[in-house]
Amino acid sequence: MHGYIGYSATRPSDPAEYGAGMGFYSAVWPLIREPLAGFQIGLAGTWITPDNRDNKDKPLAPVGTHARDHWPKRGPTYSSVFQTLEGGLGYWARNHFRYGPPKFSMNATPQCYDYEIGSPGWSFFYHDEALPDNRLGIAQLSNRVLIPPDALPFQGNPNGEFLGYAYMALPFTEPTTGDLPTGDHSWTLFLSAANFKGPLAYYIPETWSKIASLFNYPFIYGRGLDARPGLSGGGAMEINTVPCFLSRDAKGDVFSKIPKLFFPVNDKGEARLVQDVMYYSRAALYDAFKAWRDGGPPCSGRFDEKGQWKSTLSTRMPGFDQAGKRINGVENVFTTKVFEDNVWGVQWLPNEAYPDGRFPQYFKHQGNELVVVSEADVPEETNLLTKEFRLAKPGPAYTSPAGGAWTNPGPSRGPYKVTLVDGSVVTYHWYRFVDQPSFQQYDYSPEKKAKLQALVEKVHAAWPIDRDYMAPPTRGELAALDPALFVAPPAGLEVGYVPIVTRQEAAQDES
Repeated sequence: MHGYIGYSATRPSDPAEYGAGMGFYSAVWPLIREPLAGFQIGLAGTWITPDNRDNKDKPLAPVGTHARDHWPKRGPTYSSVFQTLEGGLGYWARNHFRYGPPKFSMNATPQCYDYEIGSPGWSFFYHDEALPDNRLGIAQLSNRVLIPPDALPFQGNPNGEFLGYAYMALPFTEPTTGDLPTGDHSWTLFLSAANFKGPLAYYIPETWSKIASLFNYPFIYGRGLDARPGLSGGGAMEINTVPCFLSRDAKGDVFSKIPKLFFPVNDKGEARLVQDVMYYSRAALYDAFKAWRDGGPPCSGRFDEKGQWKSTLSTRMPGFDQAGKRINGVENVFTTKVFEDNVWGVQWLPNEAYPDGRFPQYFKHQGNELVVVSEADVPEETNLLTKEFRLAKPGPAYTSPAGGAWTNPGPSRGPYKVTLVDGSVVTYHWYRFVDQPSFQQYDYSPEKKAKLQALVEKVHAAWPIDRDYMAPPTRGELAALDPALFVAPPAGLEVGYVPIVTRQEAAQDES
């Protein structure tokens, strides 16, 4: 089954002015009751792309990239698949360690979908081995929270509590010219959870600029997310991979079954999924952070209200398909809606077959379409009612190299191990900030390294994890991250050092 359950978000009259950040609060809940194999649905998230509206006809994707060579319908500019910030909450088919509730993951596509970057060492669950040194792109910033390659799990069983997250373009470094012209946008992820608030990590600016050099395509220098404002016009739940069973009854009619999907509804049948969608200008944080970096007054990290623009949401009922066949009848079960206080979500309609919060599970095939049917309408001889979907098993270990950027200059202390709620064991080491693997592909001068290191030490010393950086949610409670993710810097490494995950494996495989 495929489809998008989404919303549109109005933008300011000049989106470029408010292109220095974007954030919102998204509901966290267990869409499925058990961890299923081959299952992928993203909870409500968004996509941010660089603002290239001035380019009307020239390709941003170089010949030889995946997008340019395989997706001609995205031409002529390929702006929607040139570079993106994605990720968010969800379930992904390639997750190695499933545990029931969703997880949160960063993700970016810096090179026209040639590869993705989902953590400081790994892609978006695609490979067990870490990314090659020259494709690493995330700098771990927090010295209090681990970023496992299989994404961040949550405490307990959240059921509609919210996680806030925002990407803010901050100037950790200055723009550069020369062989690799690069802007100063370090897109930094801020989280707002019950037990953690503040910046987690950022994408190193060269992550976006190096595509121009790699493909010898000067046109796209200055057109990536390192230099351009970000654009986002809404968000959605992406229904990507949902397993199903098909069977015929005695008459030859085909029926299908998908897993039970649940939404967190209140006593009015409302599932409130996204709120407080904000766009940010440089006045929100960039300006104060830059002044602090350059010796000015301390910056608290709070997003200044004078630099924020609150979006108005709208929505329409989406379509769904299964194996390319349109599904009819979902509109009789629920509709998407913008509730009071500008909160987007799903409204369940009176329906005996699929009561509040339950997505349609059974379908009858009629020609090139499918029709939603109740469990009672499924003939017993199909055996669909008793069919059970395959549960996910722990996957192989995520591993990092025993050389290269991971060991030169290498960690200052470790290894350490923790066991997460998803049943995995995470191994991590403490690295001096500028010594972490992602930076080693770049020939930063000693002066640039020293200035960056000093700035991060100020952040660690001045920005606690219990301060509101994003404004608190307008309504509702916050979800909590798995407490096992939290670490304390060892003595002597209290500021300027970060915990880098070097391995994640199933607990029973721990050696």
